[in-house]
Amino acid sequence: MAVRAQYEGSNEIGVFANLTNSYCLTALGAAENFHSVFESEVGEVIPVVHCTIAGTRIIGRLTAGNRHGLLVPNTTTDQELQHIRNALPDAVKVVRVEERLSALGNVIACNDYVALVHPDLDRETEEIIMDTLNVEVFRQTIADNVLVGSYCTISNRGGLIHPGTSLSDQDELSSLLQIPLVAGTVNRGSDVIGGGMVVNDWVAVSGMDTTSTELAVIEQIFGFQQHQEAFVPAEFL
Repeated sequence: MAVRAQYEGSNEIGVFANLTNSYCLTALGAAENFHSVFESEVGEVIPVVHCTIAGTRIIGRLTAGNRHGLLVPNTTTDQELQHIRNALPDAVKVVRVEERLSALGNVIACNDYVALVHPDLDRETEEIIMDTLNVEVFRQTIADNVLVGSYCTISNRGGLIHPGTSLSDQDELSSLLQIPLVAGTVNRGSDVIGGGMVVNDWVAVSGMDTTSTELAVIEQIFGFQQHQEAFVPAEFL
């Protein structure tokens, strides 16, 4: 199921939220209706956690995770780390990463099996990603952009990537990730896919500006059936 939302007038959903199959993080702020969109869509199945990272609200760009784990930057305070650990399921590993490229959401794109990362990421960070998120890691660019987390969004069922990605690159990435990919946009033509939307295996949330055509592409590539109740895969119930 694909839905639209806004965070205090901003359509950049992927900046202020991080959604996986086992938890959802939303930014603290006056926008209680933003939090309630996630609460109503996924709150019965997974915890929806209000938080900040390093005192900021751009949690979607600073964190990266999947159902196995969550990576946060080294600027995360002990209090924030403890709050997140207390709120997430025990099976989810929360790890603070010493990494120069500290906006982890911009440099890591992952689902529950595979991660694409910035070509210059530390070798040590790559190993932490493998151990914490339990994924295979590939150093990649998307349409010649090194910020792989900003220019694509992937789930276990499909992926939306930068509209400038060539067909040969799409095929290569699709075979690496073992999921279907489509080049497209969100929020009325924005190519910053990762910043504009979040997705897991049964729901996608994008900005209010997202057109009906963009929404139809999202529903199709992520395997949601339009006009049906959100279908939650049995293993997450």
